[in-house]
Amino acid sequence: MADLEIRPTTGDDLPAVVAMLADDPLGAQRESPDDLSPYLAALERLSADPNQHLVVAVRGGRVVGTLQLTIVPGLSRRGATRSIIEGVRIHSDERGSGLGTQLIEWAVDQSRRQGCQLVQLTSDKTRIDAHRFYERLGFSASHTGFKLQL
Repeated sequence: MADLEIRPTTGDDLPAVVAMLADDPLGAQRESPDDLSPYLAALERLSADPNQHLVVAVRGGRVVGTLQLTIVPGLSRRGATRSIIEGVRIHSDERGSGLGTQLIEWAVDQSRRQGCQLVQLTSDKTRIDAHRFYERLGFSASHTGFKLQL
């Protein structure tokens, strides 16, 4: 897997990233690959924020994975900084190749370099395979999450 590059996402990557976000039953309901303008605006906001790391995994010149890593300074846990992993997607023909593990390991290593004491993520309760994947990597389902649509 030495041919894998993990780098910041650019505007040219957005069609592939959005396609991956939309490539499952949940994403198909909430993503719009036919209109990239809101994604371009979001990428501009993310790129301007030093605590946001939206990355792609590229193999052979092709975007095959993505995730967002957010660094969150805090007061709790004695002023601990934590990171949040969000939007993890692997291209369908790369699933099971070890790429997801490499991306998560990159995020955990980056979190350590940023001084984080905790890495957290959420996963939709219907994504049972993803839950097993994260548990294999050492994450524990220690909390119940809540969301409020606005």
